[in-house]
Amino acid sequence: MDGTGSLFKDFIAALPNGLETVTVRYPPDESLSYPELENFVRAACPISGPFVLLAESFSTPLAIRYAASNPGNFEGLVLCAGFATSPVSGWRRFLGSLLAPLMFRAPLPDLAAKLWLVGPDASPSLLAAVRSAVSSVQSRVLAARLRAVLRCDVRAELGRVAVPVLYIQAQQDRLVSASCLEELRRIKPQIAVTVLEGPHLLLQREPRRAAEVVAGFAQHLL
Repeated sequence: MDGTGSLFKDFIAALPNGLETVTVRYPPDESLSYPELENFVRAACPISGPFVLLAESFSTPLAIRYAASNPGNFEGLVLCAGFATSPVSGWRRFLGSLLAPLMFRAPLPDLAAKLWLVGPDASPSLLAAVRSAVSSVQSRVLAARLRAVLRCDVRAELGRVAVPVLYIQAQQDRLVSASCLEELRRIKPQIAVTVLEGPHLLLQREPRRAAEVVAGFAQHLL
């Protein structure tokens, strides 16, 4: 949700040398909606030459929105720990929206990061990187992005995606439950699924294993 792109460094380094990457970065000081952020995705995607789009967590609805337009050179979509509608519902959704302006005013505690994002055995260096990425984004921007997650609904757009889709599920994900994947598969039963051991921030905790899965999918299509 930080949108800085800094947390993908190890994952990108683990990809094969011949696989060129472009990282989409969101403004850390502008409270933009999903449709407004989609412009950054469109600007980063190549206008010629085949490519695969990878999105993690907060960015998966953005990727689905973009994929629904089915550009001629777009070959595949990878969703990691993703969702088409809010991962939480009922009173938790209402409470999250209500408390969003307060949740990011203080620095991210290690306990919360381990519980929800990187797992209890995360390295100190990863914890520091996550804290740094989150703290580099204004609290009001993070709150706006949380509210966008709680309100999102891209199920119709997912139904229009024509390219192959791969979903990478984090087996120990405590933010995005298996029900989110089930919802995606009800809409698009042909979604391929790979389950990897790890917490919500899977690309950061298991960069090599995730890179192998993504590279295999991309190289089959490109």
